[in-house]
Amino acid sequence: HVGLTSIMLRGKKFAKKTRKGAVVNVHQEHYLRDDIFCEIQGCTKCHHAKGKLQAETILIPDTNVVLHQLDVLEHKSITNVVLCSTVMDEVKHRSLASYNRIRTLITNEEKRFLGFANEHNRETYIEANPGESPNDRNDRAIRVCAAWYQEHAKNISESSNVILLTNDAGNLKLATEAGIACYTVHEWARRFAPAPEVVDLLSHASDAYENAMIKEDEVDHFTAHLGEKELQVGFKTKKFVQGVLRVSRDNTQEAFVKPRGSEDEPIFVPGINMNRAVDGDVVAVQLLGKADWCRPSGMIERNETTRLVIEGNQEEEDVIANESEPIPTGRVIGIVRRRWRPYCGIILNDVDQANSKHHLLFRSKEKTLPQIRIKSQTPEALAGQQLVVCIDGWPQNSKYPVGHYVRTLGPIGDVDTETEVVLLEHAVPFEAFSKGVLSCLPEPSWRVADQDLSRREDLRHLDVCSIDPPGCTDIDDALHVVDLPNGNYEVGVHIADVSHFIKPNTAMDKEAAKRGTTVYLSNRRIDMVPGLLSSNLCSLRGGEERFAFSCIWEMTPEADIVSTRFTKSIIRSRAALQYSEAQMRIDDATDNTNLTVGIRTLNSLAKILKKRRIQDGALMLASTEVRFRMDNETHDPVDVQLKQTYDTNSLVEEFMLLANVSSAREVHRHFPQCAVLRRHPSPPPSNFEPLLKAAAAAGVTLSTASSKELAVSLDQAQPVGQPYLSTLLRILATRCMLPAKYFSSGTVVQSEFSHYGLASPIYTHFTSPIRRYADLLVHRLLAASLTQEQLPYEHDDVAAIANTCNERKEAAKRAQDASSTLFMYVYVHQHGPFHEEAIVYRVLDQSCDVLVVRLGIEVRLYADKQGAESYEYDESAQILRLKFVEPQGEIVKELGFLTKHRITLATELIKGKYVFKPRLLIEETSEEAKATAAAVTASCDIAVGVDEAD
Repeated sequence: HVGLTSIMLRGKKFAKKTRKGAVVNVHQEHYLRDDIFCEIQGCTKCHHAKGKLQAETILIPDTNVVLHQLDVLEHKSITNVVLCSTVMDEVKHRSLASYNRIRTLITNEEKRFLGFANEHNRETYIEANPGESPNDRNDRAIRVCAAWYQEHAKNISESSNVILLTNDAGNLKLATEAGIACYTVHEWARRFAPAPEVVDLLSHASDAYENAMIKEDEVDHFTAHLGEKELQVGFKTKKFVQGVLRVSRDNTQEAFVKPRGSEDEPIFVPGINMNRAVDGDVVAVQLLGKADWCRPSGMIERNETTRLVIEGNQEEEDVIANESEPIPTGRVIGIVRRRWRPYCGIILNDVDQANSKHHLLFRSKEKTLPQIRIKSQTPEALAGQQLVVCIDGWPQNSKYPVGHYVRTLGPIGDVDTETEVVLLEHAVPFEAFSKGVLSCLPEPSWRVADQDLSRREDLRHLDVCSIDPPGCTDIDDALHVVDLPNGNYEVGVHIADVSHFIKPNTAMDKEAAKRGTTVYLSNRRIDMVPGLLSSNLCSLRGGEERFAFSCIWEMTPEADIVSTRFTKSIIRSRAALQYSEAQMRIDDATDNTNLTVGIRTLNSLAKILKKRRIQDGALMLASTEVRFRMDNETHDPVDVQLKQTYDTNSLVEEFMLLANVSSAREVHRHFPQCAVLRRHPSPPPSNFEPLLKAAAAAGVTLSTASSKELAVSLDQAQPVGQPYLSTLLRILATRCMLPAKYFSSGTVVQSEFSHYGLASPIYTHFTSPIRRYADLLVHRLLAASLTQEQLPYEHDDVAAIANTCNERKEAAKRAQDASSTLFMYVYVHQHGPFHEEAIVYRVLDQSCDVLVVRLGIEVRLYADKQGAESYEYDESAQILRLKFVEPQGEIVKELGFLTKHRITLATELIKGKYVFKPRLLIEETSEEAKATAAAVTASCDIAVGVDEAD
């Protein structure tokens, strides 16, 4: 407190309950200071040389303006803003996401946003009056702050303005009476906004939704949502059920709600019964009487159709046979919590036909979301662009939710724009790392120091190498093997020691936890940690000394484990090999260097481990992963290849799996209540129905009683003349699986720890800490078990961290799939149309789904889009017959399970999104037929394995 001319101390005492339920007394001191300046440049009252604010118009928003109009405040034209600490504290309490956004604004020097500590300034701090509510006291504190700033601004220049922004009528009236310039944010934007597009960013106040609606939007079939008190009474009396609404992605007119904390089946919520709830909302549902129960229609909407959640003509849609009885059905009677977020999409209106008030319909990329009604002062600027829009509300009398424009991303169809859409839609953080995060990094010239050697096992003498995909720069893992005198082997898996550089609760640790995982798109990589670590200091590059966390086994020639130990180490990799390079070493009989001999030994051991895993019931599933070759200048895709696998892929996979299992056992042994583990539940029998139906159509019987029985029956599903069947069934089996999840060992009974796909009783992720935060937590647990480091978090924290890791991993997977799909669209659009071989794997009443073999993608063939004279669906045989009339006569094409066809594949850009346009080729020459069989046979070996090892 040196240099202060006045310090006043106030204090208060209160009781506080801890997370564990204990009550503690807290004495909180409150200092008032007179060295907190206004920061207006040239202010003679403060005598402060430097100032962040200019002596012009200064905006002071209240709490609700900050919470609901952040898009306005973030616009580049909005500068010179004071954010009172009263406001910031309220925002932090009500929305941490909004608080983080305003903190970003304050750190942006160009925006000139000032966080002003009015609650600690002697001249602006106020006490609550007797009987005054906290809300009224805070409003008064903001008015006092505005009046104080107004006094300072006028002292500099009479032309300086201080404007208080509030949409609260009472606050507006009191401010005006006090002589403070005050406006609603809507009035200010219309009259004084520095840029016309700011008006488009306004979130509509709840009493002004009608301004964003048009007469055609009005409906009368929605019911009013019940209030919070009524809902709570209903939950207590079990009259209502609470849960998350999940809208069907096949039919957006149907949704389900799984009752929270119950094992009951989900409640079916059809059409209008969704009552203005959207996918992800936490809702209150009232169960209808049994007489009003119904069953899902089985209809599947077409991808290119426009959807509403309250109406729609589905007469031309596909129908899956549905013989089930009516199921428990309900209706949404209240919203517990909205899950709205910013949405990417396009304007549907023809801008030339937009009405005079510029009302526009926005269609989101999120297919489960209804269209959104927005207003724009410049609709012509939004045409042909990908936009971001937020929902403000959904009035009871409106067909559509009401929202506002946020920003323009770029032209529809542009690869960079569409990639940003992918990242935003899947909530992938992709902004540059902040200064706070970068300040946690070591110097780029970092080298191993002598004192580090005393705390680590020196393994630099070992012939260690890494084996990775082409172009990999974030090398997490490396291996070694050494012959032991007793005839056994010492085998080591060495994992980058990221925990050495990322300490708990630092800015970098918090950012890594928020990102959760590295995201690999087709054209770029979004790192979990800064590149200095991911591609340099942590990456186990060849010829460089690196810190590692090593898992070392003594193993017999039969791959039986004699002992396991973990150690912090220092290694020097002899080589960073690609899978193909390591395979060539194995296959080259003339290469007998120590490194190559070691790789051969590891390969032999890996084959034994894999055989043993399969005998135990591990599943070998399949996927159609593709890689794109990009143009060096345009970065557009110029070629596509299915992922090629070698024995060395399996070599690495087996030892990574073994290291993960060993580390799971170790952390659970030391921390039975807070070990970070990963479980894969058994799928319910209903999940296997599509697989069993497909197998039966091919004349094959599969058993799904256990993972082992499924694995055995899949291995046996190889009838003569159908070499592709096994791979196709494995692809379908993959879709039957439930997602694997991270969890805290203290939250699940040990009998449910198991991993179904790997047939392992316990499992975790240890081998990729550069790109997965869960692995970093496991490293910290292992370090604590070695007594080298203290456990950095309490037991109760682990479950929350595990859930976040699950969310981030799932989002990353969806983003990666969406990126691959986008680039496949672009590739076909730029280089197609192509004539391709395809296999039917699903038959519906008006379409069928086919796997395009060379491209590894799945497309839907609609019967009425094939130019056929007529078509019919044979439900008993599961065949769709199309009749074509050609000059040479009538031709009938039968589309049944596993039938092979040639198709023409093209893409079109329709209503802001790429759509595949596949057409059957009617005639096929004998040479084409041979090519079809060859291509299909070649596809049988693609990407068979598991995705848990890396």
